[in-house]
Amino acid sequence: MDYLEGLFLGKLWSDTDFENRRHLTLFLLYGIFVDLLVLFSYWTGKMIPVLSGINALKIAIFVILFLACPFICFRYYRMPLWGKILVLLEKLYKHVLMIGFTVSLLLPRLTVKSGDLQGFMIDYLNKTLEKYTEKFFESAGTFATIMGVIMGGLHVVAVFAFWAFVAVMLPGLLYLVYRLLQYGYDYLIARFIIRKFFVRRK
Repeated sequence: MDYLEGLFLGKLWSDTDFENRRHLTLFLLYGIFVDLLVLFSYWTGKMIPVLSGINALKIAIFVILFLACPFICFRYYRMPLWGKILVLLEKLYKHVLMIGFTVSLLLPRLTVKSGDLQGFMIDYLNKTLEKYTEKFFESAGTFATIMGVIMGGLHVVAVFAFWAFVAVMLPGLLYLVYRLLQYGYDYLIARFIIRKFFVRRK
């Protein structure tokens, strides 16, 4: 429960030490999870209903929940259990919306159709090996093919590793930006509005 409160409520509203610990694994797992959802939609051509698309209604709900966040959270620990559960469910839904937006942003970037992927990969590999073989032909002579295969293979592996790294990190970075924006907004509202109008002074 403390972990969920720390994750969903954030540093300002949670009394756990969630924000004081490093959560690199969390962002990596988040990136992998989003990538799996993207790959599922890519291979099947279907979107999970709750994550399907970006539309005006979902954006409006997300913006409303974003703006209402500090007013929902600042009395969280004074709420009864059922109230706390409702708040956590609201936070979960906002995270689901964020995941859906991320999937919808990343999926169109996969321009090669799933049925053409194998041919695209083979064609890319052949062109890369041919390019490196031609590059080493004058200097390596009869070893040009061997050098081309080695260097071309390393090039393909490096490119694959780079895009795999980007695919995992990008969703995590988008999630981090969202959390920073939410924290900044919550901090301003807490300092200039909630403390002034909603919190009783002793």
